[in-house]
Amino acid sequence: MSAAKIAITIDSELVARLDELVTSRQFASRSRAVQEAVREKLEKIDRTRLASECAKLDPEFEKQLAE
Repeated sequence: MSAAKIAITIDSELVARLDELVTSRQFASRSRAVQEAVREKLEKIDRTRLASECAKLDPEFEKQLAE
């Protein structure tokens, strides 16, 4: 997978917490920590969207289609 370099601005308190995680070796780098956080957030958005779309389905109609 290719990577793109971006510049972001983060609150200094968040940076301090991020640095603590890197220092304690929970993440290899700030970049890796931010990348994983963004990935997790996007996955959560996708799951929420899927659940929302599934809630719109009519169970009776879906059952008829299955039969």
